[in-house]
Amino acid sequence: MDDLDLSTWLIWSGRPTELGEPLNVPPVLASNFRLPGDRYYSRSEGTPTQNAFEDLMGGLDGGRSLAFATGMAAVACVFHGLPVGSKLVLPDDPYHAVNGLAEEGEKQGRWEVQRLDLGDTDAWIDAAQSADLLWLESPANPLMTVADLPKICSAPRKPGCLVAVDSTFATPLVQRPLEYGADISMHSATKFIGGHSDLMAGVLTVRDDSLYQELYDRRVRNGGTIGGMEAFLSIRGARTLGLRMEKAMANAMILAERLEAHPEVDTVRYPGLASHENHAVAASFMNGFGAVMSFDVAGTGERASAFAEAANVINNATSLGGIESTMERRALIPGQETMPATLIRFSVGCEHVEDLWRDLDQALAATA
Repeated sequence: MDDLDLSTWLIWSGRPTELGEPLNVPPVLASNFRLPGDRYYSRSEGTPTQNAFEDLMGGLDGGRSLAFATGMAAVACVFHGLPVGSKLVLPDDPYHAVNGLAEEGEKQGRWEVQRLDLGDTDAWIDAAQSADLLWLESPANPLMTVADLPKICSAPRKPGCLVAVDSTFATPLVQRPLEYGADISMHSATKFIGGHSDLMAGVLTVRDDSLYQELYDRRVRNGGTIGGMEAFLSIRGARTLGLRMEKAMANAMILAERLEAHPEVDTVRYPGLASHENHAVAASFMNGFGAVMSFDVAGTGERASAFAEAANVINNATSLGGIESTMERRALIPGQETMPATLIRFSVGCEHVEDLWRDLDQALAATA
């Protein structure tokens, strides 16, 4: 079924195939299984529900997938495979939990960390000559920088250097890093894949069989396996990813253009805008621009907080990627204190776009 469109794959894959079976894989809530058999313990072999979710994600992302309890469990599985003394290259302002994990390992002497401007393609290509792991995050959270993934992932590199891409903001419907030459594609399925703000999960997808086995064995040892109900909810949520992303991205483009023209907004960061510094790069390979943006409310951090609290339709909440719109003043999140004080991260959902715009406009007016 390699000829299926990805939107069809999301609906078709990961289902039972035998006559008389249920149309959907049910949530198998089991820690162990009767012996002898093909599986004996869900931390190692998983459950039928977990396996179905991994099959769905593997086809979606173009490789073989492993599901984890959280996105950070997936990240840690990659980082903890680095030998002592390795060189890890990160964006200069990565997701704060990833930055914390990197700093912890650096303090322990496990690896050396180099930080680069995500938009400086030449610097990343140069770093690949001496690095053991390039960890890219594109689009980046929350400054929305876009890396030139095709150029960076396909560039010559030191033997053994892995290139991994956190593609959470994009989803495989917008970009598939393995097709550009990346070794690992990572998603926090808590976000757009699950899509309903009711689960935590992470996914790694790879093409190399030996790398898959290495990550699989490390997941077994570290215990980061996804739970049965979370796998079930991830499948159910992923079924509508194509519909949700189409609507949310259309909303995001309209709202980004209107916010950019609003006198009470200073800066809008959305790759779909011609004003975005990486717009041309994003347009060259991405299938759309995602449904997350950030913008700076004119004035002070206190005004930005009041603005987020003044919204009625849009939820003042952290995380992103749900069917509902959320926004937050990002500098209030622990670990994100270095963000611009007035920066609002806005995850655009599937509500009617005019309702969202009226809510933004009234919140800006109420706090002017």
